[in-house]
Amino acid sequence: MSIVSKLAVPAVSGFDTKEMTWNHLEGGDDFGYHIDYWIAILGCRPDEGRIEFLGKWEPNAYCHYHRHLGETTTIVLEGEHHLIEETETQKIHKTRTRGHYSKSPYGEAHMERAGESGSVLFFSMQCPDKYIFDILDRNDNVLNKVTIEDFAAGNY
Repeated sequence: MSIVSKLAVPAVSGFDTKEMTWNHLEGGDDFGYHIDYWIAILGCRPDEGRIEFLGKWEPNAYCHYHRHLGETTTIVLEGEHHLIEETETQKIHKTRTRGHYSKSPYGEAHMERAGESGSVLFFSMQCPDKYIFDILDRNDNVLNKVTIEDFAAGNY
């Protein structure tokens, strides 16, 4: 028989990201919103369509408007993170705080940005083919179709 009880140990202070290799991405004036974020690859198996990575956003900064081309699991590790989805009839703004876990299906297009103190998220993706993201313009036109290998190499 199992016994369920609470673990009587203080919470871990956080995940140390100082020694990781980070790719820095910034956007120009063409996008119309402040793009400033970092990506650190944790694991990548393109032949299996799998990739795990951390995303780190500067305070109040966005990543590129994009569509996920695989099922995505995320966990907010630090800060507050905002997800903004728009349809023809509504705008949905989700605020996620440290510890928030979510699983999203293939094909979800959205904007993401950090809160006032920035944010760090863990991502795990399972993609049906070699593509991970579509980078979009504000009219949902594809500007760049990013492969798992290009993303892992910082070529996007």
